[in-house]
Amino acid sequence: MTETDTSRFVRLQVELVVEVTDPGALSAAALAAVAADEAGADGDRMHAQDSVREDVAEALAQLVDPLDLVGDVPGVVLAQASWSSEQIEYDPESLEWDLDEEEVEDRA
Repeated sequence: MTETDTSRFVRLQVELVVEVTDPGALSAAALAAVAADEAGADGDRMHAQDSVREDVAEALAQLVDPLDLVGDVPGVVLAQASWSSEQIEYDPESLEWDLDEEEVEDRA
């Protein structure tokens, strides 16, 4: 690839922390999405169903699609995406979760 080719690509990194307020609703929605996915093989579908029943993070990952973030952005085509989810300990008062001053200044 030439320098001109590589300058067309942008890495967009997004980190979200969400609060699951209704695990049952989340799991039900994920199970419905798995059931509606006609592209998956039966074995894969069964594994996905087991995963979303056992872990809300897996249920959330089943419903989140990076294409939804950029799919309607003019002039942009999603070239590659990966994502994961995990349950975490979260304390909004902790300095660990505070934005660095540099990051805040960059956004201003």
